[in-house]
Amino acid sequence: MNKIYAQALLFTSLTSAAASAAVPTYDYKVVRSYPHDTQAFTEGLLYRDGVLYESTGLNGKSSIRKVDLATGKVLQSKDIPPQYFGEGLTAWGDTLVGLTWQTQTGFVFDLKTFELKNQFAYPGEGWGLTQNGKELIMSDGTSTLRFLDPKTFLEVRRIKVTADGIAVDQLNELEVVEGEIYANIWHTNTIARIDPATGKITGWIDFGKLYPEAGKGPNGENVMNGIAYDAAAKRLFVTGKLWPKIYEVKIIPRK
Repeated sequence: MNKIYAQALLFTSLTSAAASAAVPTYDYKVVRSYPHDTQAFTEGLLYRDGVLYESTGLNGKSSIRKVDLATGKVLQSKDIPPQYFGEGLTAWGDTLVGLTWQTQTGFVFDLKTFELKNQFAYPGEGWGLTQNGKELIMSDGTSTLRFLDPKTFLEVRRIKVTADGIAVDQLNELEVVEGEIYANIWHTNTIARIDPATGKITGWIDFGKLYPEAGKGPNGENVMNGIAYDAAAKRLFVTGKLWPKIYEVKIIPRK
């Protein structure tokens, strides 16, 4: 299946599901924007202890970073070996856990020093990664989300993500927000809100007007991808690959 046809099918699926009264669509309000490195091919994003942690992709350009939210300054970084395409990132205890795309390898880094502490293997591709306080949650580009034991990195369960009974794939960057799983849908400006118990999508968040240049950059890959949540202050941040800004947004019902 060629890429354009696949994207057309995905768009048709999303719009059909979103049209259903059972799955409401939400809008957003921009609260504030912050600088973002336009060279960062964002794959993972999280907020912890007053700073952002970000992983970037592309072979030879992949890294993990500690970033000052207000200025966008990279405070600390570590390159990933060039044979790996960096993907999702999450914090667990005093570590950062990161995935790679097609090399079936995950890394565990010390949160403070970024020193490599461990690595692990998993079948299939690695896309997004988050955690719910008990398990790691990863996406692999399909409609399946896997829940992993954070000590052994073995799969303990999985859910299939659906909207009105229709499987929804291309799930990319993930974040747990107030008990729900938020997931970027690759090559769209849509975030899905997912019930972690059932896999059912409870809402779509439409970011179609947030960054008009999304998808118009080199190879069309400067797409929305990056969700971080400040649970203490209840602040939600979103961005995209190679985007110039990170946006703090408030989700609001569509009128």
